[in-house]
Amino acid sequence: MKPNQKLRDEIFQIIKNQLEANDPPETKITYNKLISLGYNEFETNQLIGQCVAVEIFDVLKNKKPFNKSRYIKNLNQLPKEPFD
Repeated sequence: MKPNQKLRDEIFQIIKNQLEANDPPETKITYNKLISLGYNEFETNQLIGQCVAVEIFDVLKNKKPFNKSRYIKNLNQLPKEPFD
């Protein structure tokens, strides 16, 4: 398995966990919105995964805690890519 595929699988697992726990509920709301807009499951996970990746990057690079409000803001703006 290539490193990028492994990272993608881990991010998709985070999304799956959020959906199953309904925590935060905005993940499920966004997931359902994207599916209703015509995105398939893989594309939906990729879009949500961008928001997860923003948070992972910030935690690791800047040693900041998870920013839940920014994460939710980025989810709410999908399918527009997160820039924040």
